[in-house]
Amino acid sequence: MSSTYTRIQIQAVFAVKYRETKIDKIWRNRLYEYIIAIIQNRGHKALAVGGVEDHIHIFFGFRPKQSLSSLMLEIKRDSSKWINQNGFVKGRFEWQNGYGAFSYSKSHTHNVVRYINNQERHHAKKTFLDEYKKILNNLGIRYDEQYMLK
Repeated sequence: MSSTYTRIQIQAVFAVKYRETKIDKIWRNRLYEYIIAIIQNRGHKALAVGGVEDHIHIFFGFRPKQSLSSLMLEIKRDSSKWINQNGFVKGRFEWQNGYGAFSYSKSHTHNVVRYINNQERHHAKKTFLDEYKKILNNLGIRYDEQYMLK
């Protein structure tokens, strides 16, 4: 019997629309739990979820039975709906249109998890945009600043 074996680890990063600071500490951990449930209910494995008021990082083991773009659409759509249904923000909550998704080897797992779990401390020193540019530059990804996370 043949089988398929994969080990694909992805860090996804995306921001609140217009990088507004809408993710409140009061309900942030509940949001993370909700996103973890979305990921795991689709057969993937959540490794870390973290962020601050204006963006989120998700690190997960990705099962290639679903496209990455489909999973990201579901995470963003379903979590936005959950935030709005619970009335956590004034007005309407929306995520930005795009996202970043970066693969990491097994040897990087510990560092990526630690980085995501320490987002508040990290962002006391660096803005989200500076952080995002650093990730892109470190990975050798070209970008046009006019389209950065709008």
